Amino acid sequence: MSGDAGSSEFSSEDMKEQYHSYILRKILFIILCFILVIILGGYALTIGGREIAHLDVYRILWEHLNGAEYPRGTSEWWDDYIVWEIRLPRVLMAIIAGISLSVCGVAMQSMLKNPLADPYTTGMASGAVFGAVVAIVLGMSFTTAMGMYGIVGNAFIGGLIPALVIITISKFVRTTPATLILAGIALSYMFNALKTLLLITTNEENIQEAYIWQIGSVQDAVWADIPLMFAMTVIGSIFLLSTSRQLNLLTLGDDSARSLGLDASQFRTVCLILLSLMIASIVSFTGIIGFVGLVAPHMVRMILGADNRFITPASMALGATLILAADVVGRTIVAPGELPVGIIMSFIGAPIFLYLIIRQKKGYGEVY
Repeated sequence: MSGDAGSSEFSSEDMKEQYHSYILRKILFIILCFILVIILGGYALTIGGREIAHLDVYRILWEHLNGAEYPRGTSEWWDDYIVWEIRLPRVLMAIIAGISLSVCGVAMQSMLKNPLADPYTTGMASGAVFGAVVAIVLGMSFTTAMGMYGIVGNAFIGGLIPALVIITISKFVRTTPATLILAGIALSYMFNALKTLLLITTNEENIQEAYIWQIGSVQDAVWADIPLMFAMTVIGSIFLLSTSRQLNLLTLGDDSARSLGLDASQFRTVCLILLSLMIASIVSFTGIIGFVGLVAPHMVRMILGADNRFITPASMALGATLILAADVVGRTIVAPGELPVGIIMSFIGAPIFLYLIIRQKKGYGEVY
């Protein structure tokens, strides 16, 4: 009897130790991803016409935050100005876009129980592009502040329209993941058709400006662009991190989630509204940056399993790393001009995603 009790106690302690080790590995991976963001972000701040050492970048940022001031026109003043005013907004926009699109990707894949779902599944990106094209055709331009914010505002409104349509449809039709995906695809086709109709009726200059906007870039980032993106990303990320358990329940199916006390339809609607605001706030400033919301959650899920409590923060960090890496490559690659991050992200994301599809052996939601 005593031997059996000792064996049981040893087994219980051994299981606890293995569980703690299992959780520690996940936490260390998440920390490593965020450290990678800091290192890559620092390196991105060194790229430009003026050479600034990698370690000096962190010193400049720290001294600026502590209120350091330099005589105007000195070498220190120029270093501070270039890092803080010119390069940092671009790096922050890349990080915020990566975090937001990735966390939206995690939520979309859990909500729709579809590993191919991404932040653009519901047609919000197509709606945002259509809104921006309407503004450009009406004569607004990025060359003026009023025109720029007119385009951004139209894109934001256009990105919200598909979400409102889908939410309205869900009130009259039984909301299922398949319903949301099909409605999103239909809306994407409709907005793409409307966008094409506008472009074939306008002049070449407007067509070129609309094309450049929609391919996805963080090149022209300024501090004024950051607050809205940052606020929506923080609000959305906190909500999705705090509801990771509910997202886990959605992967079990609506009936199972309901039996465990979660109103799947209502929760999915709330998430959809929040994701719409997050995606619209990003697309309005960056254009369409594809694959990051699709690839980052997939890569993390292969390493950490299917628990959204760990997938969400890890995907946020990995998504930021991917966009930073794409922007660095686009700025350093030998080309006639700087390549937009959207193009580089497609070159990086497509092969990675194909590889993940080929490697995929288990169903969605299973632990790898």
